[in-house]
Amino acid sequence: MLKKILLVVAALIAVLLLVIVTRPATYQVVRQAQVAAPPAEVYARVADFHRWEGWSPWAKIDPAMKTDYTGADGAAGASYHWLGNDKVGEGRMTLTEVAPPERLVIRLEFIKPFAVVATTTFTLTPAGTGTEIAWRMEGENTFMGKAMSLFGGMDAMIGKDFEKGLGQLKQAAEAHAP
Repeated sequence: MLKKILLVVAALIAVLLLVIVTRPATYQVVRQAQVAAPPAEVYARVADFHRWEGWSPWAKIDPAMKTDYTGADGAAGASYHWLGNDKVGEGRMTLTEVAPPERLVIRLEFIKPFAVVATTTFTLTPAGTGTEIAWRMEGENTFMGKAMSLFGGMDAMIGKDFEKGLGQLKQAAEAHAP
């Protein structure tokens, strides 16, 4: 009887592993917002990492978080490193492509609690007197990412943070719009 139970458990584990490894190899999270401010105003708040504290959905989670910056603000190669509590972990963002005021690309490296590299892109499009901004993150699913995708994956994990961040960015940009 014990053999049969172990065989069934082993078969269930094998099926679960098979399902996990057949999940998508990549993920993508995208959120958009309309901002009643010109693209240059919105872009300036995203391209300068020092200004992320004013709108980032993660900035206030750990008030004791340590941050450091390198490179020229808003220029390719500029980098932002953070080290915080268990909720924010440790990571680094580096601007890899800048095209003011239309687009910027960031290499996003999570170091702790687990190592993951992703590409984050902000695309800004004029929309009347304002801006439509799209925040996109994409990367490759690790085995754990594939397993998490059974429960919603990256979109479920950070989609709400993107929405909150875009809402806060909208408020900040609109408050200072000409």
